[in-house]
Amino acid sequence: MPIVPDVKDWTWVLERACPECGFDAAATSYEAVPALTRETAVRFGAVLDRPDVRARPDESTWSALEYGAHVRDVCRLFDTRLGLMLAGDPDGEIPRFANWDQDATAIADRYNEQDPARVAAELDEAAERVARSFESVPQARRGLRGARSDGAVFTVDSFARYFVHDLVHHVHDVRG
Repeated sequence: MPIVPDVKDWTWVLERACPECGFDAAATSYEAVPALTRETAVRFGAVLDRPDVRARPDESTWSALEYGAHVRDVCRLFDTRLGLMLAGDPDGEIPRFANWDQDATAIADRYNEQDPARVAAELDEAAERVARSFESVPQARRGLRGARSDGAVFTVDSFARYFVHDLVHHVHDVRG
């Protein structure tokens, strides 16, 4: 049975703590984002080594492997989007991000059929790359903006904390 797509607007996590995973964007500094990103890769490395990595806990929830592939792709996507924000002109038009349908990607890329060891290695690489990208942004450029296709506008600072919530939340999703 296909997973029901998550269509919630998760930008609210920038305003209040997530009741599901406990992440609090207001209490998370920009400087903490790279370490949390790397920690996610380490934790998923262990998760992706489980014998039941392809098993879905129920009909409406991704398997640990699907979550791992998703987190890998989130790291890749946010690194690309961060690059767009940094290439933008502070006084010019706000860069707009193309829509990304994570559920369609999971199906098209057959997340649950991928090799868990390869996903772990690719996630480690993608997490390291995006962590370094966030580390390289000077304080003076953290106010640069970008916008999702739905109109949600982020600064580099809020974008970093929004991003890392996704990772922390998915570590919570696969705990066990």
